[in-house]
Amino acid sequence: MSNELLDLSPVMPVVVLDQVADAVPVARALLAGGIRVIELTLRTPVALAAIERVAAEVPEIVVGAGTVTTPEQAKQAADAGAKFLVTPGCTDSVLEAVVGTGLPFLPGAGTVSEAMRLAEQGLTALKFFPAEPSGGVPFLKAIAGPLPGLRFCPTGGITPETAPAYLALPSVGCVGGSWLTPKDALAAKDFERVTALAREAAALR
Repeated sequence: MSNELLDLSPVMPVVVLDQVADAVPVARALLAGGIRVIELTLRTPVALAAIERVAAEVPEIVVGAGTVTTPEQAKQAADAGAKFLVTPGCTDSVLEAVVGTGLPFLPGAGTVSEAMRLAEQGLTALKFFPAEPSGGVPFLKAIAGPLPGLRFCPTGGITPETAPAYLALPSVGCVGGSWLTPKDALAAKDFERVTALAREAAALR
C-alpha cells in the first residue's frame, strides 16, 4: 500500500498551514491542478484540525500527515483522518506507532544504513530526507546498485528545476515539494496561483 503513495502524483505537495481556514481551499486548488495527494505537516498548531477538515470536506484528495516525529503524533494524525503518514526519520518507537495505526506510511531515511534498516523491516517505499543536503540525485544513483528494491520520495530542497532529474531515476516514484503552496500565496489567499503551480507540477512526469 505504501508503494502506491509514490504513484499518486509526480509531486507530493508538502504543505505548512498557519490557518485552518486555508486547508480546504488549498486542497481544492491542488485538485484543480491535477494533484491528487497532499501532505499536511504537523509543524503548526492547526495541522491536525486542517487534516480533519480536508478529510471531511475534500475526500477526492488523499490527505496525509507529514513531520510525524512522536508516537503520539502518529495516533493523533490517524484519529484526525489522515490516510497516510510521513516521518522525517525513524526511531524504533515512532516506527512501531506508525505501523500500529495500520495506515500506509513513508518512513524517512537520509543514509545508506537507515535505508538498509528500514528494508530489513520489509519497507520498500521510503522518504529520502533531507534530499539535497544528503546528496540528492547522485546519492540515489549510487545506492540503487546495492539497494535495488527500494523506491523513494525525495523531499527537502527540491525545486521545479531540479525535480525532473529526480523523477528520471527508476528508484524515484515522486518528489516532495513545498513550492506548490508558497507562503505569500497562502497569505494573500491566492489559491489560483496554487492551482497554476499544481498544474505545472502534475505535468512534470
